[in-house]
Amino acid sequence: MGFLSAWVISAAALLIAAWIVPGASVRNFGGALVAALVIAVLNALLPPLVAALRLPLMLLVGFVLVLMVDALTLLAADNLTNGDLSVDSFWSALGVALVAAAVGVVLDVVAGSNDDDTYTFRVIQRIARRGGDRVITDAPGIVFLEIDGLALPVLQRAMRDGSAPNMARWLSDGSHALAEWETDLSSQTGASQAGILLGSNTDIPAFRWVEKETATLMTCSAPPDCAEIERRHTSGRGLLADGGASRGNLLSGEADHMILTVSRIDAEKRANPGYRAFLANGFNVMRALVLFGWEVVLEWSAASRSKRRDVRPRGHRGGYYPFMRAALCVVVRDVIVYGVLADMMKGRPAVYATFSSYDEVAHHSGLERADTMEALRKLDQQFGRIERARRYAARPYELVVLSDHGQTQGATFKQRNGYGLDELVERSLEHGGVTEIAGGDEQNSMVGHAIGEATGTKQQKRPKNDVSDRDVIVLGSGNLGLVYLMEERRRLTLEELNVRHPRLLPALRNHPHVGWLLVRSEHNGAVVLGGQGTHYLASGRIEGVDPLAAFPPNAPQHLLRTDGFAHVADIMVGSFYDAALDEGCAFEELISFHGGLGGPQTRPFLLYPEWLPLRNEPIVGAAAVNLLLRGWRAQLNDGVHGNGDTRSQPDREERLEPAAL
Repeated sequence: MGFLSAWVISAAALLIAAWIVPGASVRNFGGALVAALVIAVLNALLPPLVAALRLPLMLLVGFVLVLMVDALTLLAADNLTNGDLSVDSFWSALGVALVAAAVGVVLDVVAGSNDDDTYTFRVIQRIARRGGDRVITDAPGIVFLEIDGLALPVLQRAMRDGSAPNMARWLSDGSHALAEWETDLSSQTGASQAGILLGSNTDIPAFRWVEKETATLMTCSAPPDCAEIERRHTSGRGLLADGGASRGNLLSGEADHMILTVSRIDAEKRANPGYRAFLANGFNVMRALVLFGWEVVLEWSAASRSKRRDVRPRGHRGGYYPFMRAALCVVVRDVIVYGVLADMMKGRPAVYATFSSYDEVAHHSGLERADTMEALRKLDQQFGRIERARRYAARPYELVVLSDHGQTQGATFKQRNGYGLDELVERSLEHGGVTEIAGGDEQNSMVGHAIGEATGTKQQKRPKNDVSDRDVIVLGSGNLGLVYLMEERRRLTLEELNVRHPRLLPALRNHPHVGWLLVRSEHNGAVVLGGQGTHYLASGRIEGVDPLAAFPPNAPQHLLRTDGFAHVADIMVGSFYDAALDEGCAFEELISFHGGLGGPQTRPFLLYPEWLPLRNEPIVGAAAVNLLLRGWRAQLNDGVHGNGDTRSQPDREERLEPAAL
């Protein structure tokens, strides 16, 4: 029945496309049925041949080749159908393929059809069997699906309101349980993934930081810097060591198989079989182009509506952002999903995939606006697809969904004041000029690296990577600011700051939108300054009003840990947090943000199989998550399931299907 439904929808889409596109025609609906069947057969034969090629820059080359094959398939169908389908030229054929894909997407939505999943799983399974490194075993594997930037309370409301129906079902059915963990002070993807995937995020004070002894700017999304972060933190605790796969992450976790992994981006530019599953179905490329365009239209529409209704806070949503959103919400997401499906068919023991669409949309639209929740719903839909694929996999799999941090919302520092943190610092100095380096989040760079990987072009080296000629550098990492005074190649003390720039600390600590400052005193060690009080972290002594009173109970411990980093800023600046309004403010132009303290940004989650062990104590810090997940992986990969027996997913015989393909 599913095949017949898909066949009829394909024929209808072809009939409509031929009517719209000049130079193409279909004799009648019967002719459309014949042509659709021929095209389906050719599509099953030709794109897999393209996908099997081992070429450098396979993402771009394969994308273009499959587009050409889609057009040539229609031309071939013209010759094979005796006039049922007529196409005048290559460009008409390409137009018909694109329009038919668009119409097919609409008809699938109207009909509520999702019947291509079985076909997709069988194609990927066949590719995996022919790859030569497939492992078939009853020892369960584990798939980690990270939703970048989703806080626990936001997920809970999304489950309640219908924006995450698959995850809600897992929870209500009792197959999964939900837990919270607490981020480190640098509540952003670079620090969290270093801890989760490598077991340590020491000396990552923010998304960007300066290493004063070499006057170098480090950034958690720059490939050379991610490679260096991984080199510094690799210690045999990699979550994905010994055969694991990394999909869409900043760091590899010591994985053997990677796509879109920033720390290993140069290696991926060589022939990479990781894209084969996506390219093996010619419809995927056309569908991705159609949905990319539709996502751009959705963003333009949502931005216009937000402006018309004067929604506050409101982010900047013009320029290239709609196209970056579309890339993350469609192309990057789908490539990663197909990578995960291929890993499951290969029987890889552990897979970690990061999905960044929710995080990106939330940064510009807000935590729980309609288009943000729609991005989450589409991710949840893909997780349901991954769940259904388990019966076809080479081994049983358990699914863990987690986030690396949450986000907190509020108008930006500049929106509130008309000037940025850099301007406040500059006018409070006794001498020297300020260089501000902020703007954008890790996903700005992720899309750029994906394009660079596809095209083979190297990212232009950051002109500000060498900061040896700068006087003062101000960095924004969400609502965490970093101030480096480059007059010394070491961290300046509180006493030195007061002597050299006596107006600076008072201007910062007394500002209504600054919550706290972390500095180091020559006599008292780590000190947190606020507008009405001081917190001495080493002794716990508080003078006046505690500047950390509005923040989580572990805030002093997080700040004390960060103070011990070699590359902590001279002044670490945290924005205010208003618990009544649940808002703070970013020092970069993002209305939903993360990086510091305050609100749900420090409250990520774990949605995990309920039988896996979880200690009855708070999970604090990303390294603690690594320890937990590595324990789960070891338990599963050794074949232990619950009471000590091995367990496989339902329909084991269908999952293996040795002769079906």
